[in-house]
Amino acid sequence: MHAKTRPILWAQVPDSDWNNWQWQLSHRLSSAVELARLIELTPEELVGLSASSAFRVDITPYFASLIHPTDANCPIRRQVIPLGRELQAFDGMMEDSLAEDAHSPVPGLVHRYPDRVLMLVTTHCASYCRYCTRSRMVGDLDKSFNKADFEQQLAYLRKTSQVRDVLLSGGDPLTLSDAVLNYLLTQLRSIPHIEIVRIGTRVPIFLPQRITDALCTMLRQHHPLWINIHTNHVNEITPEVSTALNQLADAGIPLGNQSVLLAGINDSIEIQRELIHALVRHRVRPYYLYQCDLVKGAGHFRTAIAKGIEIIEGLRGYTSGYAVPTYVIDAPGGGGKIPVSPHYIVSYQDRKVVLRNYEGKISVYTEPSDSNAEPDSDVISALPLEFTDSAFS
Repeated sequence: MHAKTRPILWAQVPDSDWNNWQWQLSHRLSSAVELARLIELTPEELVGLSASSAFRVDITPYFASLIHPTDANCPIRRQVIPLGRELQAFDGMMEDSLAEDAHSPVPGLVHRYPDRVLMLVTTHCASYCRYCTRSRMVGDLDKSFNKADFEQQLAYLRKTSQVRDVLLSGGDPLTLSDAVLNYLLTQLRSIPHIEIVRIGTRVPIFLPQRITDALCTMLRQHHPLWINIHTNHVNEITPEVSTALNQLADAGIPLGNQSVLLAGINDSIEIQRELIHALVRHRVRPYYLYQCDLVKGAGHFRTAIAKGIEIIEGLRGYTSGYAVPTYVIDAPGGGGKIPVSPHYIVSYQDRKVVLRNYEGKISVYTEPSDSNAEPDSDVISALPLEFTDSAFS
């Protein structure tokens, strides 16, 4: 973004500073006084910004420059500026909604699935999402991880041979320096049984200036490496983000996207379709659409699960299959990700599977008679009752 298109607050900042990711981090906005110089704050935003118990606020100048100055419903604005309603409790609210702490054999390492782990390497983010699943720890300077924590995590991974896939997250791993990130990736790559390393990041969206040639050159040395970004609305995909995504893709890194279904921000078929089409144009495959977690502060972002099913129903068949994300609920209490989708199986009995397509057209698929091809009875019994009723009576 050039100076002439920036908000007046930063109009005189040299391009060399504006395009420097460290300058962006050191000039983040966090207070009502700072934000009031950029946008017209509402009374409820002032309440949210002044609450002593609120989750941390930090917004990079770049991302703040995308906020509409007068539209209180701006989708960029709603994701990073707190509202007073964040302080309201709601049914089912939890501090650690995914029970990550209960699945941590060493600090910062979450081992929930048999062959993969989540490795938390920082509590810092470039900016802070108001619906953050890890708000209990993210943004807390006293809860960050250090080299001693990394060594404990790596020691656990070296002795746990069933782990083949490690996801680096936090906080945001790409807020770390190139040197620290390179150290972690080098150590992980030296463990023979680890096949895949993934990075979960929102830095390309909040801080696209961080995606430098030097970073991409370093990341390229650690393939197979995958990156999942996090974007929720097409307004987030700017020319700067486009450049950053192209750099990562050109470095041979497969890119996916994880979105969170957010009330009033992206809870419509039209908005989701526009987003996923923009993503695939940038070589980013839509991966997950998450139901908003039951985390403190996120109550006003939550939608009914039926809304997520409606969105998937409105995408499947109406756009490319690879562009349709998997709608998942990360089970409260630590049960892992559960896919939720529209019902396309109408009936399942006597080797006849009755199916409906995205238009409602009914088809019948005849299964093989070979007994070896019979499905596990537990699978059939797990289907909803209407799926096992005969459709041929």
